[in-house]
Amino acid sequence: MTTAPTSLLQRLLAACRRAFRGPGTVPAPDDVALIRGILDKMGPEDVHLSAVTKAAADSGVQRRRRRIITRTTIHECANFSVVVFLLPPGAVIPLHDHPGMTVFSKLLLGSLHVTSYDWAAGAGAVPTPRDGHPAVRLARLVLDADLRAPCGALVLFPESGGNMHRLAAATACAVLDVLGPPYSGDRDCIYYQDLPYSQHRLLACCANGDDEAAGGDVRAGAAGDDEHRRRQGARRLGWLLETGRPKELEMYELGAVQGTSDPGRVGCRSTGGHADSRDRSDRAASRADA
Repeated sequence: MTTAPTSLLQRLLAACRRAFRGPGTVPAPDDVALIRGILDKMGPEDVHLSAVTKAAADSGVQRRRRRIITRTTIHECANFSVVVFLLPPGAVIPLHDHPGMTVFSKLLLGSLHVTSYDWAAGAGAVPTPRDGHPAVRLARLVLDADLRAPCGALVLFPESGGNMHRLAAATACAVLDVLGPPYSGDRDCIYYQDLPYSQHRLLACCANGDDEAAGGDVRAGAAGDDEHRRRQGARRLGWLLETGRPKELEMYELGAVQGTSDPGRVGCRSTGGHADSRDRSDRAASRADA
């Protein structure tokens, strides 16, 4: 009797089960390399993307709401989730964080622009000059680039790799995310607005010390600084302002699609991926509107 070959999706799920050990842990470097290597080999056919896109089209959501984002959860357990996101042209997943999470993102189809940040070393929240205005916090730009499939997977960690990111679809695209641990009721994402460093440049001196907050790249106003070095460093910094969930963000959760769900998975929970727990009620409203 011939044993059927193990699919890349099955290999991915097996690797994730070994790598993700629950909240407060980060996969070992060897596990990160293994998962990333599997994702780098995966394409649209490995998650039955044609079936997923057909389900999205059949739902009618994309026809009625041009920039709504659809997603389907392939697998979810306490330690990790695997989710496919479908973004129509012009759709944006706003800047948001992944608290205590390790996330692998693989662009399967199309092209998009990724902007990601990590907090600058030693930077705490700094009040803005206007009374009553929310505090901002200094962050370092990690990635600001266009990606086009096929391309390698991106990996972000709880405190590095661009834990806060924004995805803007240039064309219709599909993104496969592995999130460990997944979002949950007590692990919500926070949304941010990024502001130019120059807009609040004078606040840098308040962020626990110029050199520490800016990572040594920028010392605004310090005598003897090389102007070119200062400007180059400033381009890599920005202020992040915490916001509520953007009203324009619309996501629609597809049910399990034939061929994509893990045999060990029961049901189709609507958590996991680029939305906090408050998004559940919003999805229900989206279904009611559809």
